[in-house]
Amino acid sequence: MPPLIDQDGSAAQPPSWRARLGRLMGPGLITGAADDDPSGIATYSQAGAQFGFGIGWTMLFTYPLMAAIQMISARIGRTTGQGIAANLRQHYSRWLVVVAVLLLLVANTVNIGADLGAMADATALVFGGPSLAYLILYAAFCVVAQTLIPFRRYIQVLKWLTLALLAYVATLFIVSVPWATALRDLLLPQISWDVEYFAIIVAVFGTTISPYLFFWQASEEAEEASPSAGGEALADPAEMGDAEIARIRFDTLGGMGLSNLVALAIIFTAAATLNPAGITNIQTSADAAEALRPLAGELASLIFALGIVGTGLLAVPVLAGSAAYALGEAFGWPVGLSRKPAAAKAFYGTILVATVVGIAITFAPVQPIAALYWAAVLNGVVAVPVMAVMMLICVRPDIMGRFAVRGPLRWAGWLATAMMALAVAGMAVTSL
Repeated sequence: MPPLIDQDGSAAQPPSWRARLGRLMGPGLITGAADDDPSGIATYSQAGAQFGFGIGWTMLFTYPLMAAIQMISARIGRTTGQGIAANLRQHYSRWLVVVAVLLLLVANTVNIGADLGAMADATALVFGGPSLAYLILYAAFCVVAQTLIPFRRYIQVLKWLTLALLAYVATLFIVSVPWATALRDLLLPQISWDVEYFAIIVAVFGTTISPYLFFWQASEEAEEASPSAGGEALADPAEMGDAEIARIRFDTLGGMGLSNLVALAIIFTAAATLNPAGITNIQTSADAAEALRPLAGELASLIFALGIVGTGLLAVPVLAGSAAYALGEAFGWPVGLSRKPAAAKAFYGTILVATVVGIAITFAPVQPIAALYWAAVLNGVVAVPVMAVMMLICVRPDIMGRFAVRGPLRWAGWLATAMMALAVAGMAVTSL
């Protein structure tokens, strides 16, 4: 193999393993980490507190389904050069696109409010002071960062924020976990058929497989390849190459693996501390951090609370950004974080409005856990038709070229769609 040559004619050094890993891990890593947002942390904490280690099997079950559907969304975005909403608008009924996107916008806005509220409460728990000030500070930071930081640099910021997830791995090893019991219950769970057990399974599914993740990862893959972001335009799907398929697979499997591993750590932490103490009603992730203090000590509570802030700084921009991508693509607006604000006013305006309305929701007289439940219901209602249409898109050679999805990935995607449909049916039953 000939040596690499720089532009000045000197021999170039091969990229380091860190640089190679940084290129391999991108939208999939960020998407997976964003799934463990403060709202998700509350759901996983509630699951572990209420049902102990045995509920952890849900993470083993959802991982391949989540990875499959995210891999499909990434391949659609990278192959077609546009996001999910743009593909829906181009190939299917406009009313389907509008309804799906508007429901997504509502669900994301509720999640933004819940996440910002949890971040503010967690900061007040650690440092004291008024939660409202922290709420406004975090919201302003998320909007300004998305608007003013150049795309490539901002993506690097989001990658670094994924390290916040390690807080929950650290917390798990600070608390006292009966590992023999935990692993036994994980692999040989006692399944209960009562309504509360089924409801928490539905909540976990709705939290783990969420539509905003599809829209975000597909749009980011498309934008990574766009000339405005410094990528290479794809005139034809065949230009993508098998190397990009392999990168998407590695990136997505790694990102979703990290997401589910961290979710399992949160479940185990709550199961080892809150469940034995009889604390089984967790309203927010900040409640979980506060409940840990007398049971696991100040350090565990501190790390758990700071993790909420770190994951929220990652998740809130993804929630607002995915809503902006979806809405902009549905109506044919210029979209993309690589665009200047003046060139994509509606796109950045959607980010701002979703964040501001999210702040307003925190003042509504609604219990946080109830708001999150109905956001999960909306996510489920949106997810099923979107996943079904994604599966129809990804197998079409006229859209995907030679990268149309075949074999095990295709069946895993349909299985994920069927399981999400059952989850929605379960939501309807439990809500009645």
